[in-house]
Amino acid sequence: MKAIFKRELTSYFNNMTGYIFTAFTVFIIGIYVMYYCLKNGYPYFEYVVSNVEFFYLMTIPVLTMKVVAEDKKQRTDQLLYSLPLSMKQIVLGKFFAMAVVLFLPVIELLILPPILNIYGDIALGTAYSSIFAYYMLGLALTAIGLFISSLTDNQLAAASITFVIVLASYLMTGLSSYIPGDSFSSYISFAVIILLACIVIWFMTKSKAASLIIFGVAEACLLLFYAIKKTAFEGLIHKVISGISLFDKADNFFNGIFDLTGVVYFLSVIVLFIFLTIQSMEKRRWS
Repeated sequence: MKAIFKRELTSYFNNMTGYIFTAFTVFIIGIYVMYYCLKNGYPYFEYVVSNVEFFYLMTIPVLTMKVVAEDKKQRTDQLLYSLPLSMKQIVLGKFFAMAVVLFLPVIELLILPPILNIYGDIALGTAYSSIFAYYMLGLALTAIGLFISSLTDNQLAAASITFVIVLASYLMTGLSSYIPGDSFSSYISFAVIILLACIVIWFMTKSKAASLIIFGVAEACLLLFYAIKKTAFEGLIHKVISGISLFDKADNFFNGIFDLTGVVYFLSVIVLFIFLTIQSMEKRRWS
């Protein structure tokens, strides 16, 4: 795993990707620090962090688009499969390399609060809680991007799909307000989610039969539950969307609350998508 980690980490700085990612994020952090803390005199460093997270929409797709897709396009993934390493070690090596690149701009965030505290009264606990949430959010989005990259050999496609998913997560709660809260609308929304999930399963397995069986069983269970307890669907889609939004999970940290459930959720998303990436690459290994 160490060799994969070093190879991937080096690759980010053998071209401009690592430098552009770090420089762009540091530049954005500097702008918000200047605007909120220096120009307007706000002692709330969490304002800076909560605004900087928006730029994950642009940086995460760039960071993750090539991590597996490039190997698949150049056929160098066949060399990875021949190494005396498990697929878990290969995927974790790639993920940890991206985690290090992701951490480089965070170093600036860690240094700034004590410096600003010299000239004002910064709530260091809230500031560092916000930075922690910012990094955990980035790791969760990186794991999702890693999985998307494992599904294609086209870097542009991987970046585009990752961007759409990150954008959807960012706008999820706001967009959910346009979905009616009645029981039938919630039922239709869950039916569509099941359909999309089965399309992803088909894309990963290339098995129409398995995808159709899972789709049929899931839709039948959903319909049965809806018929038995229709009232339970009242406003349920809004609750679910609010509960799974990655960006919303960081809000408590920005408000000065160290939310352990948020930490568990971020870790769960990371583990889930690393697992899915391993399965996706294992499938290609034996195909």
